[in-house]
Amino acid sequence: MEGAPGVSEPLLEVRDVVKHFGGAHAVDGVSLSVSPGETLGIVGESGCGKSTTARLMLRLLDPDSGTVHFRGEDVTRARGRRLKALRREMQMVFQDPYSSLNPRRTVGAIVGEPFAVHGLHPGSGERRRAVQELLERVGLGAEHLNRHPHEFSGGQRQRIGVARALALSPRLIVADEPVSALDVSIQAQILNLLRELQRDTGIALVLIAHDLSVVRHMCDRVAVMYLGQIVELADAGTLYSTPRHPYTGALLSAVPVPDPRQAGRLRGAAVSGDLPSPHDPPRACRFHPRCPKARERCWTETPRLDPKPGGGVAACHFPLRDDEVAERVPAGVTGTRP
Repeated sequence: MEGAPGVSEPLLEVRDVVKHFGGAHAVDGVSLSVSPGETLGIVGESGCGKSTTARLMLRLLDPDSGTVHFRGEDVTRARGRRLKALRREMQMVFQDPYSSLNPRRTVGAIVGEPFAVHGLHPGSGERRRAVQELLERVGLGAEHLNRHPHEFSGGQRQRIGVARALALSPRLIVADEPVSALDVSIQAQILNLLRELQRDTGIALVLIAHDLSVVRHMCDRVAVMYLGQIVELADAGTLYSTPRHPYTGALLSAVPVPDPRQAGRLRGAAVSGDLPSPHDPPRACRFHPRCPKARERCWTETPRLDPKPGGGVAACHFPLRDDEVAERVPAGVTGTRP
């Protein structure tokens, strides 16, 4: 997969990665790349494999096959000290701020843990100052150092998780559904924090979400996953304005719009039926049992990720035409970053 325009060397490159769990096809042949400073969104329904993909990227899981390269080095072959060194440069913000923080430890100890693991800022005073600076960067202060996670709101806990991820000055942060456990009123604050930190530090960001509206203004490119496979990948402006895969169009039809008349017109385009079991995914095109455009070819021939009109790639034998796109995409819905 191509990275951001104008960047020849990807920071992270995933090649044909496969991961099965007891017969469940969690990830089946995913390939993608992330360029330095880029924000890549990975979107899909629960159970599509996006969180497993995130963990494979950071070598928190070992793939059954395929490779993950970081700065040109095969992370899947790294062991011991070399893997530890690579992990300094790749960090994760987890979905649930309630369970990802040790309730028995203070915030100062939680945020300072990466320093202890990697032998940085060994003096207690020096480490305390470094932790305090991290907390201030995410909108917290020195008065929070000796408090425990239960004393904070969900949004504050996620800020603590972001501070911990930033501790080692990584080149890449993978945020796995970082706002899905938070109130809607708090979600924008955390997303804006991630965007501001990226602008300040130049880190690359992978943002995992189940809702296309969450990543709308965050991402340079967006990959759409379905049952362990990428079905569409394009720059955000192209994907939001002219989706080509019927599944992407269905997800966009579910994006909230301010005009209730338009929302009613689009509702019929939303995806129907239940997600098939990853233990027994449909043959050929995995979306065909739920696809309104499915024909015989769709259940006999597996589609490839091929270039489509307008840019981007999609795995579909019968991609959405421009007139069908207009029926599925609310007016004014774009993915262009400000």
